[in-house]
Amino acid sequence: MSNPPTGSADDGDRDGRDNAPLDWDQFLSAQAVPPRPAQPAVPSSATPASAAVPPAVPPASETGVPATRREARELARAGESARAGESATGQTATEQSATGAPALGGPLAGGPHEEPLPSTHSAGRASRRAAVTSYPPREKRPGRGRGAWGCLIVLVVFVALMVAGFFAIQGPLASLMGPGESNDYEGSGTGEVTVMIHEGDIGETIAQTLVDAGVTKSFDAFYDLLIAQTDEPVFAPGAYRLAEKMSAAAALDALLDPANRMEDTVVIPEGTAAAVALQDISEGTGVPLADLQAAAADYGSYGLPPEATSVEGFLFPATYTFPPGVTAHDIVKTLVDRMFQALDSAGVAPEDRYRVVVFASLVQREAGLRDDYYKVARVFQNRLDQDMLLQSDATVAYGTGNTHLVTTTDAERADANNPYNTYVHPGLPVGPISNPGDLAIDAVLHPADGPWLYFVTWNLDTGETIFSATLEEHEAAVEKWQAWMADHPEYG
Repeated sequence: MSNPPTGSADDGDRDGRDNAPLDWDQFLSAQAVPPRPAQPAVPSSATPASAAVPPAVPPASETGVPATRREARELARAGESARAGESATGQTATEQSATGAPALGGPLAGGPHEEPLPSTHSAGRASRRAAVTSYPPREKRPGRGRGAWGCLIVLVVFVALMVAGFFAIQGPLASLMGPGESNDYEGSGTGEVTVMIHEGDIGETIAQTLVDAGVTKSFDAFYDLLIAQTDEPVFAPGAYRLAEKMSAAAALDALLDPANRMEDTVVIPEGTAAAVALQDISEGTGVPLADLQAAAADYGSYGLPPEATSVEGFLFPATYTFPPGVTAHDIVKTLVDRMFQALDSAGVAPEDRYRVVVFASLVQREAGLRDDYYKVARVFQNRLDQDMLLQSDATVAYGTGNTHLVTTTDAERADANNPYNTYVHPGLPVGPISNPGDLAIDAVLHPADGPWLYFVTWNLDTGETIFSATLEEHEAAVEKWQAWMADHPEYG
């Protein structure tokens, strides 16, 4: 039910025209239409004369009798307009319809009407109302359906122009911003670096050796140049005098120049096992490997601690140049004496040499980045203090003969027959597992402060290591390492 218009009930009588009831039959008979049957009186309600006509006037009742006096007034006005139009044209609305001309106030073209209007005058009122409230559907204009395709074509053309513009300004932008960072150095470098090339080294190994030594800027810079050569280069084993920050081309030329090969010179990297160190010495000096192995087997002649069972751990890693004609025994003694010098400089008492070397050899193999050495030393010291197994894969691998690996299998970690298996045997390993350098020795003597009991080097390329205080944290780190290993099967 709608709300009544604003105003009092007798506002509509103030114009003096609605005081007497309207004789509908007399009114309608004057409009040249057939008279309608008499209808019972319909109650009416007053409507303010000043009120605006609402958008939709309530329709007549089903009998055709207007429902309000306002509607009666509208019909009266419509009759006056119709008569005025008839006198002007000399033709009634009915006659116009008969001649085919559009009736004044008739329905708009195409506008649907469900019911016929009861009279010409009511039709005029209804048609005016329809013109306001019931607009017919718009006729579809030719070609309007192609608008979406037109928009799409415009969009495609716009995107194409944007892409073309982007590539067009690439050159100017590149010249404005400068070239991207190269993966190669320029020139012949500065300073001096000694690099060791071993028997059987392939291009990938040499490329990595040069990067690790700070000679070339990247692995790809040298390796890509190497494989681009028409004739495969041949590198003689031995030590080479190179420079820091050399271009790949300059490094390749230097390695192929016999003048840069250093006679009787050898480089022993930190963490190298004794068996590998002896082979490097042979390649650098020309001394037969068998002679060096025999000299090393005479470990009792070098003043080693009484606990030692080999020269393992006491061949100090460094670069050595020996005089021509040097013997195998003198070579081994030179390396052992250099280790004693390093231990003395670090303040290690002679009675503590063996333990420090064993511990340092473990840290040397397990640590990656420089700062991690001190954390790794703390992890192992915390475990020793709490009577925990060290559980080092590097010790297990050494006991299996895989001195180049830090990974093990479940069976290897469960093998109690391996004396170096720290997953089974408590305490430090029974002997050194590599030849440590100054950094590892210092880390053992000055471990970092921390609660860590676990660590895992999850990226073997970068040496990044995660340290954990709880088993749950460590297991999450191990999963990260295992995922990395799955992507790098070359690490075994």
